[in-house]
Amino acid sequence: MRYKNSEDRLNPITPEGVNDTTLGGYTAVHGRAAAFEGPDGQPYTTAIETEHTESAEYPWAAYLVFLRWAQSGGAIMGHLETENIAEAATEAEARDVAESLPLGRVKQLLDEAIARKASDFA
Repeated sequence: MRYKNSEDRLNPITPEGVNDTTLGGYTAVHGRAAAFEGPDGQPYTTAIETEHTESAEYPWAAYLVFLRWAQSGGAIMGHLETENIAEAATEAEARDVAESLPLGRVKQLLDEAIARKASDFA
């Protein structure tokens, strides 16, 4: 991510052709993680994580982690994860798939993760 200067981290220079309708585009445009309110009324931010798999063909996977914040925003209170949303030959390819997710789909994945956790306790 590029900035106008070191004092301007919250206003990154948007790469040409990038908009904030995807997970990666949102970060590039706004300089921060995409945030959502879950159906449980709690605030969440989204992060992309990658890890090695045991697959020879697709040794990298990407998934999303949703950090649940205190209402004050001052502390992380928990987290939820998705299943793998991409498997690829390289870490960069897996991350690219995750970054290309439309924000509406990311919100849907958050809602599904919250519902899955709620059903675990039912």
